[in-house]
Amino acid sequence: MAAKIITFGIQKGGSSKTTTSGVTAYLLSQNYKVLAIDLDSQGNLTELLTQQDIYDFHGATIFEALKEKDAKPYVRRISDSLHLIPAEDHLARFPSWLYEQYRGNRSLVLKEALENVQDEYDYIIIDTPPALGDQTINALSASHAVVAMFETSKFCYSALGRFLETCVHVQELVNKELKIGGILRCMIDTRRTDNKALVELVEEEYKEICFETILTRSAATGRLSINGFQDNPELKKAVNQYHGFVKELLERV
Repeated sequence: MAAKIITFGIQKGGSSKTTTSGVTAYLLSQNYKVLAIDLDSQGNLTELLTQQDIYDFHGATIFEALKEKDAKPYVRRISDSLHLIPAEDHLARFPSWLYEQYRGNRSLVLKEALENVQDEYDYIIIDTPPALGDQTINALSASHAVVAMFETSKFCYSALGRFLETCVHVQELVNKELKIGGILRCMIDTRRTDNKALVELVEEEYKEICFETILTRSAATGRLSINGFQDNPELKKAVNQYHGFVKELLERV
């Protein structure tokens, strides 16, 4: 049975896409075989899961997988049940390569690259850049579900509607199997009334697709980028609030 592919996205930086992608991949890997894909040229998911510099993976990343339409040679083992296709800065050249050298449907390059690894996993988790560009469109075009990240800020609220519109366009034009898994409200500071107001506003407008789980700011979670998932004394505390979200996600997907 082919893996379920889930993308995390929003065209706004600082919205916890990478942390949530990484934690979700890690938690799923406790019971399933998971492939995480870093589709952001910043390579933050790569750093989070490997605790290595992204340049350690130069020439052996998702960019090469996309150009060759073959992901298999670029899969890296994190653990027996969690694998990664890393990214580094050169992925920023993907759009220029796509329009100058590629011949075919530009929205389906990632989908085609994943075809020969999809049967090896239960879930594939994709972290996307903070932009509605070619990487994000390719991720949506390859996915069965998308999680829209909502960080409690006015700018992210402005971005949310446009991101969901993009998802609908991809559904209509490229990928009829794509399902909007839901909106995950995160980075909430419970002491701030404006945060609470934005949480309530999004629920009012998008009640049917909001996840019940709401992620609050946590110092332990913030330190995951430093401490990683191995030999981290506060790992349980760092990922604890994500269990409810992952349970909801599996029920929806």
